[in-house]
Amino acid sequence: MLMLSGLYVSAQTTGKATNKSDSGSIEAYYFHNASRCVTCKAVESEAKGNLESLYGKKVTFKALNLEEDATKPIAEKLEISGQTLLIVKGNKKINLTNEGFMYARTNPAKFKQIIKEKVDQL
Repeated sequence: MLMLSGLYVSAQTTGKATNKSDSGSIEAYYFHNASRCVTCKAVESEAKGNLESLYGKKVTFKALNLEEDATKPIAEKLEISGQTLLIVKGNKKINLTNEGFMYARTNPAKFKQIIKEKVDQL
């Protein structure tokens, strides 16, 4: 079971919460709304494709609609309230939402590089 209520960590910083253990698996979540723009769809597509090409099945990717009831418990555990691209390993969370929206459409190679740098740290 993942420790999902740990420390929020932005893409610019990393850290550990105290008294929590790290899980071995890395999971990526993309939370979105039902109504989606081209950039939102590009963030999902690029993130999923980049994670698959870089890590194969070592990193799982889940796209979740925030408007579905089944998504609400996990969004609450991860403290998500809006569109978010989040990488989670144990108590560590890396939020790549801003980077995704900045680069998924305009500079996908840079977005892939950022994903690799952040996931490799885990």
